[in-house]
Amino acid sequence: MTTSTQVTESQRKQVLSVSTIAFTACFAVWTIFSIIGVQIQKDLGLTDTQFGILVGTPILTGSLSRLILGIWADQYGGRIVNFILMLAAAAATFMLSYAETYTQFLIAALGVGLAGGSFAVGIAYVSRWYPKERQGTALGIFGMGNVGSAVTKFIAPFVMVAFGWTMVAQAWALALVVMAVIFYATTRDDPVLVEQRKTGRKPQSIAAQLAPLKHIQVWRFALYYFFVFGAFVALALWLPRYYVGAYGLDIKTAGMLAAMYSLPASVFRAVGGWMSDKYGARTVMYWTFGVSILCTFLLSYPSTQYVVSGIKGPIVFTLEMGFIPFTVLTFALGFFMSLGKAAVYKHIPVYYPDNVGSVGGMVGMIGGLGGFVLPIAFGMLNDLTGVWTSCFMLLFLLVAGAMAWMHLAIRRMERRAHPELGNLPELPELQGLGLSAEDRRKVAAALARRTAAPAGALAPAE
Repeated sequence: MTTSTQVTESQRKQVLSVSTIAFTACFAVWTIFSIIGVQIQKDLGLTDTQFGILVGTPILTGSLSRLILGIWADQYGGRIVNFILMLAAAAATFMLSYAETYTQFLIAALGVGLAGGSFAVGIAYVSRWYPKERQGTALGIFGMGNVGSAVTKFIAPFVMVAFGWTMVAQAWALALVVMAVIFYATTRDDPVLVEQRKTGRKPQSIAAQLAPLKHIQVWRFALYYFFVFGAFVALALWLPRYYVGAYGLDIKTAGMLAAMYSLPASVFRAVGGWMSDKYGARTVMYWTFGVSILCTFLLSYPSTQYVVSGIKGPIVFTLEMGFIPFTVLTFALGFFMSLGKAAVYKHIPVYYPDNVGSVGGMVGMIGGLGGFVLPIAFGMLNDLTGVWTSCFMLLFLLVAGAMAWMHLAIRRMERRAHPELGNLPELPELQGLGLSAEDRRKVAAALARRTAAPAGALAPAE
């Protein structure tokens, strides 16, 4: 935040709390098809691929709109942009209850997806209220609005069973309208926008805001977010269907268990922001990818029957994962995804303080596209392979690739920052390897520079 406008701590807290609640309402609407889509699939006789397209369509709109919405938030202020956006999404959600054909559902779903664009607006709006050293925590708290997915999974199944899926759409639309009014009435324009109006300074042009997108670093961050957020959204949409199909559970139980994944992936995002401020976003990303690789590998293993030739004849045994260990593993996966989501967005205001809307919008757009592409891919893999765990096989490949790119990029940056390390062995502390005194001096100087950096600092070239 670069402005002379004075901001009090109470103003920051009010803006952050109201923005987080508003984002929660938007996210609840954005993932509404995770519950009502199961009933719509039955009513229309849809295949898993068609179901994946249906639940992914709102994610497509919410993702593609994030870039331009982030730019508009920087130019016109996040408060007014978010207010209009919420009203538009509420109208589309209400109209959803009148859809009858698959095509009409897809058209309505495009409008519902606008609710997902509120993330880019909120990131640009909230970040302007906080100094850099506190933005990780603030944006992590704001990102807790992802808990809206769990709200839908906890409540929507009971409303749908009692009153039908159309009541869910109408009730969620009404709640979003109420929240839009509350948001606009209890917040104020951000200090950067107020300063611009006082001084008459014009906001950056769209071309200037888009300029940072030419850096490959932005696209690397986007790949990280494609997994930690896109895969989160995809699983939040897919898990109810997975529990119903793979374990034969009813929709209420499936919704409750799926919420066990969504809840930690939302609530603990604030912890990820705090950890990124304290220990560094890079460290948090290593933990996120490492644990996610382990979880997706275990979840990928399909139910398998083995026949062993025993002494007294064939011995048959089966390896399969029950829904309790499955739920525990998805809980762990969701927790570390939540840390990673906050860590990715810790980078953006640090490296691109004047382009949070455009860069954050682009990263959010690519991440959100994961929430659109992956459910479709999950459905296609189900139809093609007939293996329920195929979705986790795909996620394993995705997170392993992201981990590899991140590690290679970090190693290259370290070599550029300290070229003297390129000619040193991997264990320079072992003098028995014949290291010269000059080489030992260079290593000591390099390590001194590394350890002198603040704990939460990021490498300048990251």
